[in-house]
Amino acid sequence: MNEAILKPQSVSIRSIATPQNSPLIELHQVYKIYESGAGKFTALKGIDLTIEHGEFAAIVGKSGSGKTTLINVLAGIDRPTSGEVIVAGAPVHRLDEGELAAWRGASLGIVFQFFQLLPTLTVLENVRLPMDFCNLFTPAERDQRARALLELVGIAEYADYLPSQLSGGQQQSAAIARALANDPQIILTDEPTGNLDSRTAEQVFSLLQSLADNGKTVLMVTHDDELAARAKRVIALKDGEIVA
Repeated sequence: MNEAILKPQSVSIRSIATPQNSPLIELHQVYKIYESGAGKFTALKGIDLTIEHGEFAAIVGKSGSGKTTLINVLAGIDRPTSGEVIVAGAPVHRLDEGELAAWRGASLGIVFQFFQLLPTLTVLENVRLPMDFCNLFTPAERDQRARALLELVGIAEYADYLPSQLSGGQQQSAAIARALANDPQIILTDEPTGNLDSRTAEQVFSLLQSLADNGKTVLMVTHDDELAARAKRVIALKDGEIVA
């Protein structure tokens, strides 16, 4: 991917609302307990964590260590059983479902391992979708911004293609463009390179790194120790606890 396109003039960067001298993300004694017919399972055990503005942090650990649960709690997808989750000044653990949806759409960009692009929409329409949902831009601005974001990630020529017509790396790039649609402060990624070959994984990682270099806060769950070691910070989980 050409780093020269990482700063298109038509893509604005919203100023961060939280004070720069306070952490962007704060977790205080966060527990997450799941209950099932087999009994209780504690996925997170008293997590204390702060993430600063502009950090690029990799979250690592074996399967079942709590990595995805941690991301889901940060995003308000899962609610903590107890503890506090403060993200970009919002008490995520206290928001109701309507407030969560509005806050998540404006404050977070989420990139999944399996892309989660809607198969019947074009790539451009997929990138527009968060803007349509949050109504943060005029209709004309949405198309302009979506095309600029596709240029940002290097796939502008595929704007009118369906996701099935793209390679895995191109679909993940489209997913990253969609995550940036509403200019969120924070990008959360769950195994963004897990289904990609090593060359394409390197391209996606470089794009995430460039976003962090340009002021975004990026949290990346990964099993790839080599990629994780290149992040600014590595957060290691084991059995629901931060061990390093």
